[in-house]
Amino acid sequence: MSDVIVLTGLQADSRYQYQAGWFVHANPSQPLGTLQEPPLQWPQAIYCLRTLPRARDAAYAYIVGSCRYLRLTAGIPRAPERGDRTFAGIQRIVDQADPPIRGLLMTGDQVYLDDLNIVAPDRTYKDILFKYRTVFSQPHIGKLMSGVPTYMILDDHEIEDNWPANKQLNDEILYANAMSAYQLYQASHSPAHELSSAGTLSRPLQQYWYTLAHGDIEWFVTDSRTERNLSPDDRRILDARQERSLLQWLVNSTARVKFIVTSVLFYPDSKRNDGDAWQAFPQQRLRLLESIRQHRIQNVIFVSGDVHGSMTSRLGHSEDADFEVHTIVSSPFFNSELLPYATASDFIFESPMVRSEKGDYRYELTSPVIGQDNFAHLQVTAQSVRVTFHDCDGRPLEVVEIPLR
Repeated sequence: MSDVIVLTGLQADSRYQYQAGWFVHANPSQPLGTLQEPPLQWPQAIYCLRTLPRARDAAYAYIVGSCRYLRLTAGIPRAPERGDRTFAGIQRIVDQADPPIRGLLMTGDQVYLDDLNIVAPDRTYKDILFKYRTVFSQPHIGKLMSGVPTYMILDDHEIEDNWPANKQLNDEILYANAMSAYQLYQASHSPAHELSSAGTLSRPLQQYWYTLAHGDIEWFVTDSRTERNLSPDDRRILDARQERSLLQWLVNSTARVKFIVTSVLFYPDSKRNDGDAWQAFPQQRLRLLESIRQHRIQNVIFVSGDVHGSMTSRLGHSEDADFEVHTIVSSPFFNSELLPYATASDFIFESPMVRSEKGDYRYELTSPVIGQDNFAHLQVTAQSVRVTFHDCDGRPLEVVEIPLR
């Protein structure tokens, strides 16, 4: 019961109403050519969407977040309304936002297939689909996603904790089931598919990473989970093709602001290096930073989640005063009582992130580390990216201005 409909010919910056209905035929074995259209009983709900503005310099705003925990016990969701409360809080911001919210970026762990990893992780296709249906059918997230463009990328819990480092010999079926469900429920929201000449989605899906262009703002949403190479000879968090595409995009894009989404932290580094974030792939991270610095690319902002804590941070270079990148970390939408929140003491701030012959890369916090359920509201203006972290009810917690050059 999941599909994608491609709409063409819509007008820019316009509001559209739509309804969605379906029917199930009593005899699915009957040939399609002999089916008679049954009377449709349309649901009462009328939904609204707004298309993007045409002007390149239009104002844009986004919601960013990650990590929505939902435990199923014996097939019954445990207090699902607690996690759905955050999406009600996001809806309050959407209803009042000026400029309008142009996208909801979910940067990983939208589901936890391994919520009871030791006892009974979801492994069968039936169980995985049930988890997705339960997560996305909660009332507030359903209402939010019906009216706001939603872009997603996976992290490890869409498969299992710290995938693929923890991969076992019998996990091939798990991976196939998890990624099939991911394509249905998450990749389908995103422009990872190309359109065929007939205006339909091309299949099969060639990759999970993709780009977005909204006026003079562009996003590169990386897949930092399924293309990893853990070999010590060529250790990568992105495969060679994705790295090359990312570098080409950075150099060739004329966008004023460039957001790079990576589900795990680009920085800051953790004192407990578990080998899962960019910290464990230092050569590839340095190649990316050196390309940004040498090509003098401005207004690059990394966006991530994963760590169950939110913050902003600035990265500079000891010998190059013009180099500057920022990171926005937003996590979690809803935490498990079994998992801790991040604190500033979890990260390394005393020493350089990278020492090289060309100089040292050093970062500093530009906000407190927020240790509670939250999400981020990004407003891109001519002078800055304003980041407002909100609690689960939509109340502001912290406001940070990231200056643009």
